[in-house]
Amino acid sequence: MLVSPENLVYTKTPLMTDKPLSYCPGCGHGTVHRMIMEVVDEMGIQADTIGIAPVGCSVLAYEFMNIDMQQAAHGRAPALATGIKRCWPDKYVFTYQGDGDLAAIGTAETIHACNRGENIAIFFVNNGIYGMTGGQMAPTTLPGMRSSTTPYGRDVALMGNPLKITELVAMLPGTFYVSRHSVHTPLNVRKFKRAARMAFENQKLNKGVSFIEIVSNCNSGWKMSPVDANKWMEDNMFPFYPLGDIKVNGEMVSKPTKAE
Repeated sequence: MLVSPENLVYTKTPLMTDKPLSYCPGCGHGTVHRMIMEVVDEMGIQADTIGIAPVGCSVLAYEFMNIDMQQAAHGRAPALATGIKRCWPDKYVFTYQGDGDLAAIGTAETIHACNRGENIAIFFVNNGIYGMTGGQMAPTTLPGMRSSTTPYGRDVALMGNPLKITELVAMLPGTFYVSRHSVHTPLNVRKFKRAARMAFENQKLNKGVSFIEIVSNCNSGWKMSPVDANKWMEDNMFPFYPLGDIKVNGEMVSKPTKAE
């Protein structure tokens, strides 16, 4: 059935390919992809945007984003983004990484790229586990949270505390904009889209690193239905990883906004 223009509410951005999403039903990756590509489309910068995806579920991004993409070795996306941006400073360069990638094997690349103030955007999807490779404990796994390698829950005395990498990079002088979001409700999707737009606008102005974390579920890895996974995320992930701006215009925000 044809839809008249005045009744048209939403159309898929042409910057998302026609390949069907292969993510698990209920996963936030597809929504994050769409919002980033909508921003690139609305800014008219498709030909000037380069994305870097490393290893994990995030590696699939180049199947769905209709822009120039480059795959990096596990954890090395910020290093590759640094090289690309320095070779082509007028391009919009971003990394798209999961928590196992960015906060574990890629910790050094993340910290040093942020500390140098590379003029890139980093999108960091945090679901608290290694999603693609079997649901193992990640640096972001919550205390007491079960995973395939912590079947009785993360024991802080044995395994250490979760790494709040977003708060950590916010303390570095090279980060200009640091914010944490989710995409599990329409309101939060809109908030994330605004943050993504700001990240690209900051890059246009050569402001340094814009670092955006997206707290997401992994209903397959968490062994929950999508509805239950979102509820668990609200009850457990958000108190530990509160949503909102952490650093704006190079200045720390006193307290992140409350999750909605």
